[in-house]
Amino acid sequence: MLENQSIKLDVASDGHIKNLMFKDDPNQMNWVIDDQYLKQEGYSDANKLFGNFKITINQEPYRSDEQVPVISEGDEKISILYQLTATINLKMQYQLDERGQIIWDIELQNLSDQKINIDYFGVWISFAYVMFRDKNVLRNIHNSAAVFPSISKNYTKINVVRRDNQGGNVGFYQTVGETKSVGTYCDYKNKFFENISPSLDGLLFHQLILAGGYERQVNEYDWVYNRDGLTLESGKSQYWRYVMNRNQNEVDFKEQAKRVQHPMIEYDPLNIIGHDLHIKIDANQKKIEQVQSFSGSAGQHNQNLLKKLKHKNGDNYELVFSALDLGEHKVEFTFTDGTSDFVVINVMEPLDQLIEKRVDYLSKNSYLGPNGATPYAFTPISNQGESLGKLNLILKKNILGQLDAKQVRQVEASAVYYVKNKWFKNGNLNQPARLYGDFYRCMDFEYIGHLFFLLSEFDDDILTINSASEYLKWSATVFELRVNPDLHATKRGKEEAQMLGVYFLYIDALLQKLKEKGLQKEYQKINELWNAVTKRIAAQSDDYSAAITEHYFDNAGFGPTAGAMSSAHQTKSAENYGALLLANIGYSNDFRAQNPDRWWEALSYMIHSLWGGITSASAYKVFEGNHKEEYLRASYRALAGVLYCYDTNATATTPLATGLAASTYSVAGPHLNRPDLSRARFGQATFYQDGGIFARLFRGDEKTDDWDMGEELVAYLDGLGQKTFVLMKDNQLQVINGTYSQDSNQVTIYSFAPYQAEVYLLTGQGLQRLGETDENHEYSINLDVFE
Repeated sequence: MLENQSIKLDVASDGHIKNLMFKDDPNQMNWVIDDQYLKQEGYSDANKLFGNFKITINQEPYRSDEQVPVISEGDEKISILYQLTATINLKMQYQLDERGQIIWDIELQNLSDQKINIDYFGVWISFAYVMFRDKNVLRNIHNSAAVFPSISKNYTKINVVRRDNQGGNVGFYQTVGETKSVGTYCDYKNKFFENISPSLDGLLFHQLILAGGYERQVNEYDWVYNRDGLTLESGKSQYWRYVMNRNQNEVDFKEQAKRVQHPMIEYDPLNIIGHDLHIKIDANQKKIEQVQSFSGSAGQHNQNLLKKLKHKNGDNYELVFSALDLGEHKVEFTFTDGTSDFVVINVMEPLDQLIEKRVDYLSKNSYLGPNGATPYAFTPISNQGESLGKLNLILKKNILGQLDAKQVRQVEASAVYYVKNKWFKNGNLNQPARLYGDFYRCMDFEYIGHLFFLLSEFDDDILTINSASEYLKWSATVFELRVNPDLHATKRGKEEAQMLGVYFLYIDALLQKLKEKGLQKEYQKINELWNAVTKRIAAQSDDYSAAITEHYFDNAGFGPTAGAMSSAHQTKSAENYGALLLANIGYSNDFRAQNPDRWWEALSYMIHSLWGGITSASAYKVFEGNHKEEYLRASYRALAGVLYCYDTNATATTPLATGLAASTYSVAGPHLNRPDLSRARFGQATFYQDGGIFARLFRGDEKTDDWDMGEELVAYLDGLGQKTFVLMKDNQLQVINGTYSQDSNQVTIYSFAPYQAEVYLLTGQGLQRLGETDENHEYSINLDVFE
C-alpha cells in the first residue's frame, strides 16, 4: 500500500490497483473499478483491472493474468516485475512524489541479443466508469466517473470527472513516452424485456494503447491516429510515465497539465468552409518549430502553417487560416525538443445546406407513401417514438427554411394515417397501444405530441387533411397522456408519466399557442400538470431522483430535467441538475471526444446523435436561464460531435452518402467489444448479429443507421441554432457559434447558424442583444462595444 496524508493506493497480489481513494473524500469513492464489485454483480472481467495488460511480442501474446509478478514495496514506492520471457521484462512502478501526485512508470526491457517487435501493447486504466442499476441516484453521481481523453503522441491527458461535478476529479497526464490511443471494453446487463425499471447497468474498462491498436483493414478511414507497433533493439528499454493528481474542474485540470509541461491549445470545434479558423496555443516554455494541417482522404493534404502563426505575448500564439478541405483537420504543432501536440477540428459545409440535403433525402427515399409495405410510414420503422424525430425535422426545416409543401404533406399523411393508428387503438388518442408486448412507453407520446404541434404551425392552405387548429388539439391530448399519471392504469405508466423528457423543448410554445387560440380548458390542464411536476421535482432536487430514466442514470434523464427546471424558472433545481450536465459533456483535443458521455448504444465511449443533441439543448436551456458561460460552451462543444453524425464530408470515419446519417459514433479506438466499430459511425442495430437482447430489440433486416435521429436537430434549431455570441476573454475576441474577421476596430461576425441568427454580446453582467445577421449570415460590430 502507498499512503500519505491525502491518498491511499492499494496494489493486489497480481499487480493491479485495487483501491485508489482520497482520504478527505466524504463519499470515499474508489476511483478504479473494484474486483469485489465485479464478483458481487457476476461480471467476468478480473483481467481488465487497472494495471492489467496485454502485449504481443514477435506475434506471441502475453497477458498479465497469465503471469505471476514479483512485487516489492519501499518508501512511498511499489514496484511490480513481470518476467514475460527469460529475456523480456515488463516493469511497473507506483510512487508518491513530494506534491502528493502518483507517478506511474512503465518500462519494457529487451535483455535478448536480438531486436523484438511489439505489435500490440495495451494497459488497462480502469477508472471507475460504472453505471449502477440502482434507484439510489446518489450512488451513481458520487461513486462513478466519466472519462474524458485527449490523446496525443507526447501529451495525452485524461480527466476522470466524478458525475456530481463537485470537484475532486482525477487528472491523468503523460510525461514520458508515446501514447497511441485509448480503447474501451463494455460489459453490461439489460433487463428491459423483464419490465424492470431501471433496466440497465454496466461498466466501461479503458485501455491505454502504447503500441498498435487495431488492424488497418478494420477501419481504413481512420487516418488521424497512429496505429504502428514498435521495435525494441537488443539491450534497450522503452519507457512511459504518467502522473495522476486531483483537480477541481476543467480549468484546474488544464492548469495541472501546464505544471507537468503540457502545451495548451484552444480551438473552435466547429468551422464552416471558406471562413477563418482561429487556434490559440500556450507553448508553455517550448519553442514551436513547425505547424501543419492534415486533411482530406487519408490526411494526404498538408498545409504548412508556420508563417500564419502570430505571436501575441509571452508563450501565447494565435493561428488564423482558411481550410482547403471539408472534413476533419489534424492541426499539429511540433516543438524543438522533438515532441508534438495536435487538435482535431471539423470543417463543414454551411449548415442550412446540410439540413436541406438531409430533409430532401428523407422525403425522396424514406417516405413509403400510400402503397408502401407500411403505408405512409417513414423508414426505418420502429415502435419507439424516437423514430418520429425525422418527421419533426422535416417540419421544422419547412418552418425556418425553404418551404416545400410536398414535404409537409408527406409528414401530415404519415401523422394521420400511420402514427395515429399505430401508437393508439383505432386511432383513439386516449387509448395507447401496447407495442412492447404487455406495456407501452409514455416517452413515445412526447415525440407524437411534438409532431402534431409542429403541424399546427402551418397555414391551412398548406395542410390537406385537417386544420392547424385540429392538430393543436391533438397535440394537447397526446401531451396530457404523456404527463398525466391519472390517465394510466399500470404502475409503469403512472411512473413514466411523471418523468420529464424531451417535451421540455416545446412545452412553453405549446402553452403559449393554446392560450392564443382560446383553448383555455386544454391550457389550464396542461399548465397545471406542468407546474405540478416541475414543483415536485424542484422540491426533490437534492436527491436527484429525476436524473434516472426507465433505463438507468443517464443524460436522457438529467438533461431534460435541467432544461425543464430552467424553463420553469426553478433556479436552484436547474443548477443542481445542470451540474450533472457539466460533468457529462466532455472536453478534448479532438472535437469528436467532446461528446456528452454515453455508452449503451455503442457499447463504448461514444457520440449519440439524439441524446447528445438533447443534452446540448438542455445545457443551452440552462444557459438561457443563468447566462453562465460554462453552460453555453458545453452546449456548443456537444453540438459539434452531434453534427458529425450527419456530416457526409467526413474523411476519417465511415463514409455517408449525401443526405444519409448515422446515429452513433464510437470515440474509442479500439472498440474492444467490436473492433470493426472502432472510430466508426453506425446504428445500434449493428449489434443484432451479436445476439442477446439486441436480437430482440432489432430485426435482422434493419440496415439503416438513423432510426432515432432528427429530434436533436429540431432542438438545435429552436435554441442555439438561432443565436451567435461574441465575448472578450483575456483581451481576445471570441465568437461562439460563428467566427470573425477583423480590420482595425471593425469586426465582421459570421454566424454558423443555418438561418437568420440573433447576435448577442456576453459579458459578466449578462446578455445584450446586438442585432440580427444579414442574408450572408454576417453582422458587423465595432470593438467599442466592449468598452
